[in-house]
Amino acid sequence: MLYSNIQYFCLMKFRIKAVLSYDVYTSSTCIFNIQALENSRIQKIISESLEIAPQLPFKQFSLPESKIRFITVQANEFVPFKISYQGEIEVEFKIINKETLIKNTSIFDLDNKIVPYLSPSRLCPSDKLMKLSFKLFGYLQSDIEKAVAVNDWIFNNVDYVPGTTDASTSAYDTLNQREGVCKDFAHLGIALCRALNIPARYFTCYATNINPPDIHACFEVYIGGQWILFDPTRLSDLSSLVKIAHGKDGSDVAVANLFGNASCTYMNIECEKLNGDSNPLYASDDFFISY
Repeated sequence: MLYSNIQYFCLMKFRIKAVLSYDVYTSSTCIFNIQALENSRIQKIISESLEIAPQLPFKQFSLPESKIRFITVQANEFVPFKISYQGEIEVEFKIINKETLIKNTSIFDLDNKIVPYLSPSRLCPSDKLMKLSFKLFGYLQSDIEKAVAVNDWIFNNVDYVPGTTDASTSAYDTLNQREGVCKDFAHLGIALCRALNIPARYFTCYATNINPPDIHACFEVYIGGQWILFDPTRLSDLSSLVKIAHGKDGSDVAVANLFGNASCTYMNIECEKLNGDSNPLYASDDFFISY
């Protein structure tokens, strides 16, 4: 398959589904982030539905200047509930030639909305990783080479071990423990890139080939005027994702934030590709993907 320097790839179509069940022990407010991003440039929602059973008070909202969607549910004491979301989504992403990304963008020239992604955040304390990041990657000349090296280093030095971390685990913790899951790999990638003065953000999505199926986390870096996607777990096909949200770290766009006393008893996540090339695209030295 041949690509030009920057070329929009063909449209991909997906069927996605998320079902989450909860037991509720005291009256609780639950905020969910499971709906596909509604963005006319990269994603078109052909159809979707949302159901909460039993019927409970809920509302949907987006943050200012954002198309990321949240659902707030008011759950009643001792009343288990289930939230179900499904949709058919059309996605268009870009294949980008590495040669177009070699030139670094100065911080002075960054758009104001990109600048916050240079700063440390609670789960990505990049200020604690500056010495290490420059020791490991500072000799590289271009930001894209540094980002690739960060991605490779995490894959080679951190073990994917389910159940070893929780919502409070930071990139600094993961660096010391050398194990985690996709969110921890993403947080470490973000922290190391920010320590190298490369804007980076957290990316959540539905992915076609995650086993067991789950909502997946990757990270993006801002290089050459593009948000470039990386998955240091190397579990996902980067050409077969449906974006849910992005944020400074996972705390911004958690699948579920619970305020009260409730626990998840069941989760089923599905993502099926309905058309397009059957050959997966993973990390490459020559081409990169932007959503």
